[in-house]
Amino acid sequence: MTAFADLVALADRAAAGTLQLPPGDVWESDWNREGARHAAVLMLFGALDPVPAASRKPLAPAELDVLLIERAGTLNDHPGQVAFPGGGVDHSDTSAEAAAVREAVEETGLDPAGVQVLGHLPDVSLPVTNFRVTPVLAWWASPSPVKVVDYGESAQVFRVPVRDLLDPENRFLATVTRGGTTFKSAAFAVNGVIVWGFTGNLLSRLFDQLDWAVPWDRNKMAPAPLGQPARRQRLP
Repeated sequence: MTAFADLVALADRAAAGTLQLPPGDVWESDWNREGARHAAVLMLFGALDPVPAASRKPLAPAELDVLLIERAGTLNDHPGQVAFPGGGVDHSDTSAEAAAVREAVEETGLDPAGVQVLGHLPDVSLPVTNFRVTPVLAWWASPSPVKVVDYGESAQVFRVPVRDLLDPENRFLATVTRGGTTFKSAAFAVNGVIVWGFTGNLLSRLFDQLDWAVPWDRNKMAPAPLGQPARRQRLP
């Protein structure tokens, strides 16, 4: 199967409610949604530009990419972190899918006519900011130029080769210690940036569900770049 076919099949399984979720998965549905604000993120895959992956390992097509942004360092919530384009679902939005595409347009300037929405995955809890987030799967059928639209919101807009994300050499666990407890999240060191936290976990579970992931060293850990520009951190 192709990457596109894999993504379509995953969206179809999610729509049918047949995803196989292991214990502790981010898509478990037993968390409390009461009072949580609704948001959506766009997980946009495609051949985003002609720049191939740095990794030479045949883990995915070299041209396959996913679109990400780096949040502005001046934001109150998750400053400097790498994220999917997205934001709150407004009353004027007809669906979570529509909200994710609208937010992506506002953040990256992409042409929505070139985006093929495939479906959405189960909502994910983001308790730190009291959001329930709908991940929207999409394919960039007709790529268009992207850029930072508002530097008050984003520091950069960029694509990351999926092959580089899947390379075990680029994967580790980012750690945050609060109140004597250490929390861990899946993390990726690619293209001079660190993808971790909510986005890192979401990517990691997505790759597992797509059966794209390959074994990686879960004993490899490094402190998360809290409150700092992700692209300036020393990679582990």
